[in-house]
Amino acid sequence: MTQERSLPPVVERMWGRKPVTRRGPRPRLDLATITAAAIEIADAEGLTGVSMAGVASRVGVAATALYRYVGSKEDLLTAMADGAAPPPPEPEGKSWRDYLALWTRAHRDILLEHAWLLSVGRLVPPLGPRRLLWLDRALVALDGTGLDDGEKINVASALTGYALTDAALVHGVGGGDPQMEQAGITGAADYGEMLAEVLDPETYPALSAAMRSGAMRGAEGWVDDDDFMFGLNLLLDGVEALIRRRALDGHVGGK
Repeated sequence: MTQERSLPPVVERMWGRKPVTRRGPRPRLDLATITAAAIEIADAEGLTGVSMAGVASRVGVAATALYRYVGSKEDLLTAMADGAAPPPPEPEGKSWRDYLALWTRAHRDILLEHAWLLSVGRLVPPLGPRRLLWLDRALVALDGTGLDDGEKINVASALTGYALTDAALVHGVGGGDPQMEQAGITGAADYGEMLAEVLDPETYPALSAAMRSGAMRGAEGWVDDDDFMFGLNLLLDGVEALIRRRALDGHVGGK
């Protein structure tokens, strides 16, 4: 007999599973309204500007009223991470590779639009309906490739990790990170020049030589779209090689 799991209240609300009481006046709020207000604040001020009191003020209620919907700021951040995700692109009519390239770029663009997401639950698997829809569409795109379900999830996880890493680098090196700005780094070229100054050629022979040769100049490193596609194509080439290997193995989904 399968034991029924007890989901965190905020997750139940995200999935619309929280029972609705019919007694008393109709509630003025819902989780979607609270989440949208918190996202607006985070987009404008960063996560430091998000507080239960600040969100309550924006939606016009006392802070205590929010606790009927989110039990803590951590719960609010969980809802925000899901609420910031728009609907994913649909895979119909696209090859698995074209779709996953589009999917990964769109994933990265969300992180660039909402930079505060880089600090929210970076290693927490998706729990809400919006983010899980993105995972579902990636798996749909890989139907018929010969990969088993575990491999498909690993492919989606690797691409998600790449989108996250690239967005973090673009945000940091391309401007927006306080420590980088304090160091006077406003682009990849500045970053390369700083590294060239601090790296000891004896301890870091290869990296020091690369920085001194100007490897970070010209294309602006990670910030340039060509560099994003270079890394993405490396990953997709690996997925393509895995699919070919599964076909040569003569069985579907074997490892």
